Amino acid sequence: MKTKITDVFFDLDHTLWDFDKNSALTFDIIFKKNNVVIDLDRFSEIYRPINLKYWKLYREEKVSKSNLRYGRLKESFDALEIIVEDNVINQLSIDYIDYLTAYNHVFEGTIEILDYLKSKYKLHIITNGFKEVQQSKLEKSNIAHYFDTVTSSEAVGVKKPNPKVFNHALKMANITKEYGIMIGDNYEADILGALNIGMDAICYNYHNVDLENEIKEVKHLLDLKKYL
Repeated sequence: MKTKITDVFFDLDHTLWDFDKNSALTFDIIFKKNNVVIDLDRFSEIYRPINLKYWKLYREEKVSKSNLRYGRLKESFDALEIIVEDNVINQLSIDYIDYLTAYNHVFEGTIEILDYLKSKYKLHIITNGFKEVQQSKLEKSNIAHYFDTVTSSEAVGVKKPNPKVFNHALKMANITKEYGIMIGDNYEADILGALNIGMDAICYNYHNVDLENEIKEVKHLLDLKKYL
């Protein structure tokens, strides 16, 4: 790895913060609160790819925040052939955001790798997540203190992989691209987003997606020690 690296930028959801685990626990709460009787495992299986699809549309400016919040639930219920009234779906979408940070599990190795990196680099977050919940996730999972800056795509006005997000984060960190490296799970948003502006990147490929040979990858966060 280049010795000139001074700053490490992390994605948050699906990279440090265990989104799928925390999300499933949140749905368990809000379904009970709204008297929606559903098999949680089956719902989660259907919901995950639909949620990822909506986030891709959101990144591409093809759906709004409200469309994302409603649509991913509506489509999941439809796929399961479960009738849930619109007013209930709207309430679930509100409750989901309200309760999402009730659980704050991070991936195995998160604290250890942040402790290790913090002694050597300045650390930062670049996230496409909703601004109002991302800071809460950082604080409630007790990792906020590791990061010098947090760049939210909402604050910038565009989403990763748009170069403006990465350039904004570099400006906040007061460095140029040669001194930064991006770590994230999403090949399109995190890895290509960084590489396309000339910033180095490592894919946290815990979901075992086929990557091009030249892409740096780790399957466990602690494996980042091999590079940094």
